[in-house]
Amino acid sequence: MNIEKAKTEADSLRQQILYHNDRYYNQDSPEISDYEYDRLLKRLEDIEREFPALVTPDSPTQKVGGQAGAKFSPVEHTVPMESLHDSFSHEEIREFAERVGGAVLVAEPKIDGLSVSAEYRNGIFVRGSTRGDGHIGEDITDNLKTIRSLPMKLKKAVPYLEVRGEVYMSVEVFERLVAQQEENDEKPFKNPRNAAAGSLRQKDANITKQRQLDIFIFNIQQIEGETLTSHVQSLEYLKELGFTPLPFYYQCHNAEEVVEKIEAIGSKRGELPFQIDGAVIKVDDFAKREELGSTSKFPKWAEAYKYPPEEKATELLDIEINVGRTGVLTPTAIFAPVTLAGTTVSRAVLHNEDFIKEKDIRIGDTVILRKAGEIIPEVVAVAAHKEGSAPFTMPKVCPSCGSPVAYENGEAALRCTNTDCPAQLMRHMIHFVSRDAMDIDGLGEKVLRAMVDNHLITSPMDLYRLTMEDIMTLDKKKQQSATNLVNAIAKSKSNDLYRIVFALGIRHIGQKAAKLLADRFRTLDKIAAASIEEIASIEGFGEIMAESVYSYFQLDESKKLVEEIKTLGINTENLSAPQTMDENNAFFGKTFVITGTLPTYKRSEAAAMIESMGGKVASAVSKKTDYVLAGEEAGSKLTKAQALGITIIDEAEFETMRKPQ
Repeated sequence: MNIEKAKTEADSLRQQILYHNDRYYNQDSPEISDYEYDRLLKRLEDIEREFPALVTPDSPTQKVGGQAGAKFSPVEHTVPMESLHDSFSHEEIREFAERVGGAVLVAEPKIDGLSVSAEYRNGIFVRGSTRGDGHIGEDITDNLKTIRSLPMKLKKAVPYLEVRGEVYMSVEVFERLVAQQEENDEKPFKNPRNAAAGSLRQKDANITKQRQLDIFIFNIQQIEGETLTSHVQSLEYLKELGFTPLPFYYQCHNAEEVVEKIEAIGSKRGELPFQIDGAVIKVDDFAKREELGSTSKFPKWAEAYKYPPEEKATELLDIEINVGRTGVLTPTAIFAPVTLAGTTVSRAVLHNEDFIKEKDIRIGDTVILRKAGEIIPEVVAVAAHKEGSAPFTMPKVCPSCGSPVAYENGEAALRCTNTDCPAQLMRHMIHFVSRDAMDIDGLGEKVLRAMVDNHLITSPMDLYRLTMEDIMTLDKKKQQSATNLVNAIAKSKSNDLYRIVFALGIRHIGQKAAKLLADRFRTLDKIAAASIEEIASIEGFGEIMAESVYSYFQLDESKKLVEEIKTLGINTENLSAPQTMDENNAFFGKTFVITGTLPTYKRSEAAAMIESMGGKVASAVSKKTDYVLAGEEAGSKLTKAQALGITIIDEAEFETMRKPQ
């Protein structure tokens, strides 16, 4: 390549990289994968290495990609928050080990999250900030305070300490958030990293709190009052102070050990409760780090190894159109089963018509699949069209009821215009009877479908009008099973208020938000009569959620529904204990994690008991967990609790704790 061609390509690469920097760092909405981005940057580095005259001071190879946003106060980093140089092969890692002169190295997982700084004075957390461009970041102190795994007070009153960590969203929390977003017809986050970044950079810290973020601390930036000489020593010291440092790391004494440990870390990717996108190799000795120094962007004593995403080709057999409970038509790819990132997948959501047109996806195509963030299957591209295939078009009428479909308010989503659409009814019914809503045993999708098809129900309220005779008309429903179902429906009338609020299916309102509404207003009538301002004043609520609740209860059909609920004898009052409770019980102020199958209680019932007595129920085990309530087939949460030395109890011990002391 001559210098003219090199300059043309370098200019093009810089424009692409700067565009994707903005999408990734500042908008938290990337358009390409991390691996694709890293390859662009790597290509630019190679060109600039071959033609040094083409290097410019503002090249993406010379500075960190992000920048401080306008909605937060700027924070100047006394110690720059540098980026890492990426490697994509074992040979490059061997070259790095040679460059650092045979130093002892540490290999650790590269957490896929958002890099932050946390500062402490005399052991008290005083400020938190994003990396930004490495020199100027954003003040996100209030948002970091919502992360329970970040200590607000250290176990030692260190005069001054600045640490660097990675804020992340666990796989479990991410999957739950995406399911909720899809249920509410919201655009779901693409991967846990973007979910964490979007959650952490909220102006309203209450929204951040709802997202249940976590943090691993992986570096000490500055410290006063203590002398540390190595990275491993600093990680152990971080534990002593009360931080959650990286969950595992390996000391390596030569390049081959490093390569071995990189592969060992990579093999754990499908098992970990959090996402990693690579491994980081660091010089252990701090004096050696000082000697090696840094470039304008990277430390010379560290290197990142990036794992390539696993991609596979398969045949697209069909595109299925599903109708959600709010009428949205969602296309789903059905393809020949393929093993991807450890699991067999055969379906992937195609989002909307724009997505299909952009990639020109056609039935019969050979498509390339991967898992976004190693979790959600997605169609990356079309490898080849089937001969004679035609572009796919969305239906003009609803596949469920035959009514016209339309785009509303400039949305990308296509909706059925019939509010009485059977598919919408089915989705709403499934949601209404689900475990987190009215929790009606025996009403699975098959039974509900039979009820709808036999015209026994046209709304959730019709369930409470069913008789034994009605139910026995269904195929295979004998007297005993009909009796059980009638009793289960009747039992649900006495559910706590938050369950019926959640069951209504109000957009943007999940189970936790329903509980907050029930605790704040105490009756369904008061929730229905609340103003936007009153609802928005609830800790954990934002303006969109408040407007959604208010608008729902302003509808004439919603007002009629509230009266119908009361007429049918469904409980409309908060039955849970008032917020003031006995602080002397064994649960007050304690954090529990529930895992496995309990002998007699559902996990949701045990959680309700804990919360009613002033305890907290967390979804993931951490050093802040006080008890793990474990049943049969408890998995990784039990293993982690054992490793951390957390008290593990069974249901019998749980019952003993419930009794007055």
